[in-house]
Amino acid sequence: MFAPNGEDNKIDIPYLHNFETFIRKQIALKRRFFLVVGGGYTARQYRDAAKKAAGHDLTDEDLDWLGIHATRLNAHLFRTIFRDVAYPWILKHFDMVDKNAVNYPIVICGGWKPGWSTDYDAALLANDYHINTVINLSNIDQVYDKDPNKHKDARPIDKMGWDELTGLVGKAWRPGMNAPFDPIAAKLGQKIKLKVIIANGHDFANLAKILDGKDFIGTVIE
Repeated sequence: MFAPNGEDNKIDIPYLHNFETFIRKQIALKRRFFLVVGGGYTARQYRDAAKKAAGHDLTDEDLDWLGIHATRLNAHLFRTIFRDVAYPWILKHFDMVDKNAVNYPIVICGGWKPGWSTDYDAALLANDYHINTVINLSNIDQVYDKDPNKHKDARPIDKMGWDELTGLVGKAWRPGMNAPFDPIAAKLGQKIKLKVIIANGHDFANLAKILDGKDFIGTVIE
């Protein structure tokens, strides 16, 4: 799960090239992927603009819809990049199983509906398509016990349980919240015994180690 934005909040073209190269090498090894795309900066930009232009508080539903459409725009970007090998349709309704999707090496997915993040969508996909591991690509190497930008003594966590994660992120979902895995998704992940790996999406050598079953840098939640 990821969004295609760089640190300068522009679409990161070099990253897209590197990501495409990496994924194509992996599917050449007969690996298959459901790629769930987040809203990233695009979602935040539209939310901020709506708040400023409206002149009044926005509902959580409206904020969520802005984020959802941002994920779908980003998803279509990736669908375009992988057009020759990806399932022709972007998955964005997760109350059904699309039996045709499993016939393709890559399936691109966007957001679904208000109240649920793309984390939750990924957990639903894992349950519906019998996937036991979700790799959450982030801009951090690992989950920390507190914000490392604010606390010098923040400790990286190699492994944690779902209850421990809930203690860090709480139990309530908020549009645009910044969490390694959102609370609603965490509840489902715990229920279906899902394994989630949080890792840096820019470290492709490390991602290869994850897929190859080798030692890697990241946080395992299960």
